[in-house]
Amino acid sequence: MRRDARAGAGRAAGSRMPALWLGLLATGFEGSARAAVLARLRSVILAGLVPPGAPINVDDVADRLLISRVPVREALRTLITEGLVEHEERGGFSVCHVTRDELSELYTVREALERAALRAAVERATADDDAAVRRAYDDLTSSIDAHDGRGHQRGSKAFHFAMVRACGMRRLVGTLEQAWNLTLPAQPMAYLSPRGRRALHEEHRAMAEAFAARDTDGLLTLSALHYRRNQHIVRDLPEDSRLRPD
Repeated sequence: MRRDARAGAGRAAGSRMPALWLGLLATGFEGSARAAVLARLRSVILAGLVPPGAPINVDDVADRLLISRVPVREALRTLITEGLVEHEERGGFSVCHVTRDELSELYTVREALERAALRAAVERATADDDAAVRRAYDDLTSSIDAHDGRGHQRGSKAFHFAMVRACGMRRLVGTLEQAWNLTLPAQPMAYLSPRGRRALHEEHRAMAEAFAARDTDGLLTLSALHYRRNQHIVRDLPEDSRLRPD
C-alpha cells in the first residue's frame, strides 16, 4: 500500500530530524505492508541497532517505507505483545528497556527452558543437527575473531538454537526464543572484554563436543556453568539497559 505523497507534506521546515536508525530500514517490498514493517522493525531492534528506550515515531517509519501509518501501528502492536516495544502514556512508542534485575530474571528463564530443550535434543539429534551446530560454532568463532560485538550476540543465539531445535518441540523452542529476544536490545555481550568473549566461547566449544558425543549429563552440566557465567556478566552491567555502550 503506497502512501499518498501529501501525507508527509505537512512536516514543517526546521522540525526535528528523524532518528538516524531509520536509515537502516530497507525500502521497497512486495506483499503485506504490515508484515514488511514488522520484520524490519523487529530485525533492527534484535540486532541492537535501536537503543533501549529509543522512541519510535510512527510518521517517520511510514515516511521511510512509503506506507500509511496503519500498518506501522499494527506492527508496533505486535512488537508490544512480543515485549520488544512499549506504548508510552502519551500515545507514543519506544523500544523496551529492561533493568539489570529483569535481565537476570530473563537469563534464569532462558536457562530453565534451554535445559529442557537440550535434554530432548540430545536424544533426537541427527548428523544434520551436528553439522548445523558446527556451522554455527564456526560462524560465532569468526565474529569473535573479528571483535564484532553484535555478531557475537547474534552468533551466540544461532549456536544455542542449532542445538535446541533438534528437540523437535516447536512450542518450547518458540517460548525460549521469545525469552531470548527480550535480552537482545540491551546487547549484554557488548560489555565483554576480548578475554571474556574467549572464555564464553571455550564453553561453547565444550558444549558442541558434548552434544556431538550425545553426552546429556555433560552437556547439561556445561550449560549450567555457562549460564552461571552469564549471570556474572549481567550482575556487572549498568542498572539501566539504556546506558549500554555503542
